[in-house]
Amino acid sequence: MNFPLRKLAAIDIGSNAVRCQISAVLYYEGRYRLKRVEYVRFPMRLGEDVFASGEISPAKEEKFVKFLHSLRLLMEVHDVAHYLVCATSAMRSAANGAAIAARVRQELGMEIKVIDGQDEAFYINRVIEHVLEDKRHYLHIDVGGGSTEFNIYHDRRKVAAQSFEIGSIRRMQQEESGEVGTDAQAELWTRMEAWVRANARKYHVTRAIGTGGNINKIYSLTSSDPDKHITRRAIETTLKRLSGLSMTERVNVAMLNPDRADVIIPAGHIYLSAMQWANVNTMVVPDIGLKDGMLQALFEEFFDELSPDGGHPAILPVPDVQNQPAEME
Repeated sequence: MNFPLRKLAAIDIGSNAVRCQISAVLYYEGRYRLKRVEYVRFPMRLGEDVFASGEISPAKEEKFVKFLHSLRLLMEVHDVAHYLVCATSAMRSAANGAAIAARVRQELGMEIKVIDGQDEAFYINRVIEHVLEDKRHYLHIDVGGGSTEFNIYHDRRKVAAQSFEIGSIRRMQQEESGEVGTDAQAELWTRMEAWVRANARKYHVTRAIGTGGNINKIYSLTSSDPDKHITRRAIETTLKRLSGLSMTERVNVAMLNPDRADVIIPAGHIYLSAMQWANVNTMVVPDIGLKDGMLQALFEEFFDELSPDGGHPAILPVPDVQNQPAEME
């Protein structure tokens, strides 16, 4: 039986990977829900080029355009009603980022919205608030390939936010080149530490909440807690174990994809450091991120069209990902 579903799609062009999620809008007994029906992730690694040379290489540009073409075809097959494409740190920093976005617009008819850290936090905020508990104060840590976003939530209300150009790929490249100890990098790390310490103390932060592919993988390697909690000690133990493995062992023993195996430790140290600076011992790790906030924004923008009864848009719960594959490597 062909059961009709209205579908939305979000394409998140990150510094490490490009993700596409297609979700169906469900409505039952007065409640709206977004249910994931398709998820594709490809380790494009735009940041690998950009953070080393300042631009996206011709070879990677061709692969990028081909992959977006495949996603456009996938959305056509799914009869996606509306979609949103956002690019973060790598395309924002690339000298040829605007030219590539113009090429995609001309050849594929797809508009890429290059967003800054503030915009990224805005989208994530649309879904993160649904997993917060009343009367608790959180430090939200989102580590991407090129930047790290911090948000402070005080009794479900965001009261402070800051973005730093430190991410998993940037950090990995700096460690490999010996740049971590330079004055500029040390000063940036010190500013990040000072911001977290000051705001965690000011707003009485008692718990962390972590989003991003690396913390999701650390969680899956560490815990089976159905409440999605992980302790600081558990993160330390997992990072220590992974640090003792070679790349070959991380891929073949720990079963990490190569594009996860080399960045998971630099990313993990950012999460761990932030927890230490904030003096918190527990982190919540929900399976949500930028793409979910983008889908929420699409739902609200086109609600009149998507609504079966012309009602008012409801605040969507955290997207239904039960019985769906967790974010892959």
